[in-house]
Amino acid sequence: MASNRMDHVGIMVTNMDASIRFYTEVVGLRLKDRLTHTNGVIELAFLGYGREGETELELIQGYNDKLPAEGKVHHAAFAVDDVEAEFGRLQASEVRLIDTEITTLPNGYRYFFFYGPDGEWIEFFQRS
Repeated sequence: MASNRMDHVGIMVTNMDASIRFYTEVVGLRLKDRLTHTNGVIELAFLGYGREGETELELIQGYNDKLPAEGKVHHAAFAVDDVEAEFGRLQASEVRLIDTEITTLPNGYRYFFFYGPDGEWIEFFQRS
């Protein structure tokens, strides 16, 4: 097999500035690069935590506005240190929560979902 890690996950967005603001202010990512594709139409932004070799989030604007609201990818999950603190922080914000409570799995992992600016599902996930 030629691959050895996941490089990035792409999310279609309708407003690049609003999505960058959301993923930096709410999720805590940093903008690493922003560019116009060689076709002159599509705009791309790559975000991450600034770690070497990390999997990045790619925001894509202008590719295809006729894709269904819910695609094959169900959600993007971000690891957090304190899921309860994050749940409380987002409850007190303008962010639209999907879950009304934190779910605890039988192995002790805990998580909740909320919406991104284009209705994409985002998960904050804490391993026990």
